[in-house]
Amino acid sequence: MPSAPQSAGGDLGRRISARRLQLGLSRQDVALRAGAAPGYIEYVEEQSATPGVGFLLRLADALETTVLELTGGAVELPRGAGRGAGRARMAELDEEMCWTLLGDHGVGRVALALGDGPVVLPVNYQVSDGEVVFSTAEDSPLATADDTEIAFEADHIDDAFSKGWSVLLVGTVHAVTDEEAARQLREAAYSTPWAGAEREHVMVLAPRRITGRKIVVPDAPGEAR
Repeated sequence: MPSAPQSAGGDLGRRISARRLQLGLSRQDVALRAGAAPGYIEYVEEQSATPGVGFLLRLADALETTVLELTGGAVELPRGAGRGAGRARMAELDEEMCWTLLGDHGVGRVALALGDGPVVLPVNYQVSDGEVVFSTAEDSPLATADDTEIAFEADHIDDAFSKGWSVLLVGTVHAVTDEEAARQLREAAYSTPWAGAEREHVMVLAPRRITGRKIVVPDAPGEAR
């Protein structure tokens, strides 16, 4: 059976090990195909290695892929374009794990219904006391969503191992009208909105429903076999 590394030292190593496992190859198999020592394949997978172009060409050929894919040259393309992993399964997440994965800040998406149809907008969010806080512009569609029900979603995609998770919150969003409370929430945020200034309108989502799912890949590092 092909071996999975305990940890990969960088994106290149993760992509190499993921592709090797997808093909069902051992490090010895890849080494033979690429004309390299098995120990060097292990080193490239587990350390932050910078192999030369010649070796990358042979390695890409051995793994039946391209140097562009191995080195992440397609990272600007939509996430999740790779093939599904073998023996993958879907697992439901409990509420505690959902909050753990959300962390205390990040980027998520807000879905709401407008007069001309539904929209989905990305936001920088902050978790505070079981609620999700984000800022928007005064003329944003989100600013008009006061006291309405919305959906908030955040996720993580691991293209190297074809796995990931998603968390969905549904509940009523409220505008923070007290300026002192809004100021405190803005100052407590990890960072200002990436989209720039003039996003001082603070909104708070109090979820009534929290659900999450995770794709589990047994062969991926960190997963149970």
